[in-house]
Amino acid sequence: MRSPGPVPTATLWAALATGVLSMVMFGDGLAVNLLLVALPATLAAYWAARPSGRRPRRWTLIWGVGGLALLAVPALRDADWPSFLAVVTAVAAGSLALHGGRTWPAVLFGPIGLCNAIVTGPVWGWHGLRERSGGARAALGPLLRALVVAAALLLVFGALFAWADAAFADLLGGFVPDASVSGTPWRVLLFACGVVGALAAAHTAAAPAPWDRVRVPRGRARGRVEWALPLVVLAVLFAAFNAVQLVVLFGGYDAVLDRTGLSYAEYARQGFWQLLLVTLLTLLVIVLALRWAPRAGARDRVLVRSVLGTLCVLALVVVASAVRRMDMYVEAYGLTRLRISVVAVELWLGLVIVLIMTAGVWGARLLPRAVAASVVAGVLAFGLASPDALIAERTVQRYEETGTVDLDYARDLSADAVPALDRLDEPARSCALRSIAADLAEDDTPWYATSWGEARARDILADRPLSPKADYTTCARVESELLYER
Repeated sequence: MRSPGPVPTATLWAALATGVLSMVMFGDGLAVNLLLVALPATLAAYWAARPSGRRPRRWTLIWGVGGLALLAVPALRDADWPSFLAVVTAVAAGSLALHGGRTWPAVLFGPIGLCNAIVTGPVWGWHGLRERSGGARAALGPLLRALVVAAALLLVFGALFAWADAAFADLLGGFVPDASVSGTPWRVLLFACGVVGALAAAHTAAAPAPWDRVRVPRGRARGRVEWALPLVVLAVLFAAFNAVQLVVLFGGYDAVLDRTGLSYAEYARQGFWQLLLVTLLTLLVIVLALRWAPRAGARDRVLVRSVLGTLCVLALVVVASAVRRMDMYVEAYGLTRLRISVVAVELWLGLVIVLIMTAGVWGARLLPRAVAASVVAGVLAFGLASPDALIAERTVQRYEETGTVDLDYARDLSADAVPALDRLDEPARSCALRSIAADLAEDDTPWYATSWGEARARDILADRPLSPKADYTTCARVESELLYER
């Protein structure tokens, strides 16, 4: 890894701004504040990359825009689990934007370089700060005195204005963080984390780790029979299974259920997890087959494409069968977070298989970045689709069709589920929303830590308050009735 040049002054100011915003806006939750803090950190990396001759390229912009878009998920959705997944994926996308990797090692190991920069970045920034302060101490004193005077004036006159007007005090309270002694160490830690994170991103942009130079040795090419025979046998097995699935799909369910003694839901549940594992193992087989594939000439290339292409097509049918089985299970028992998550994973695995097939036709040069981009796009779509809202929508639809609803599970959903659960009849509506309403009533987070889903839920509950008759006893009775009623 080459050493970066001197840290630009603009990078230092951007890192300072990142730390200040982290101190002010973090600590109460994650929402639009993530985007606001990420902007100066992004500028710090941009200004650090310019002296080294790096300029934003197409894929750099794709990863950067994708990472920032993922940070919009916590701003829009109240549910923690898709937001956490979006933030983790955004960090990975940011790492790709900073490193600019093209190969599998660069895509997989890029975040390691970002973690290493957590140590080297602050050291690099400290050296740059010392170099500047050595020749500018005469100017630094007046600047510090001016900042102290400005802070004192803001404190005195801001306090007086807040004392004089309650509306202004409420507005000011949304911007000013808690300055109590008990919260000071936490604020200092947030400030330090913001500065360190910005300097780590800037250092990585100025001197990225050369992961593209890492070469994975190719496996020893096998003979055609040794390589193709196991895969052909596996493809025949896939074809037989898929033929059975097509027979069952076109009217054979009753015969299969009578023969196996399974119920409709048991048949669906029993098959999904096995088929998900089949999809994962198929991808592993394809990767290993490509590593040891024969490559002596054009005939070998045709053989590899034909065998693996056939296996990929058959694997896509398995993916469709797995998704269909989960749909059957959801029809019988409803939608949950686990079920919607594993279906999303299965669909993504199917997309990866399609990308592998595409690479077999047009070349695999873009395959690592295409798979990484599919992860970013998939996590973004998953978060924007609002899984909790989809679960609530399916719950209400099931209630309207069958008259049954699992109120206990509905109460554990986030505020994103409120618009759909609001359509339930009373007292089921109030029982389902009781826990969510209690959380929203106790939460007084500022605007920058409040998601759009949470704000919309508050508006709905304000327009239609919960029924006072929906106490614990009533809800227990209603829950028991609606869970088994047909």
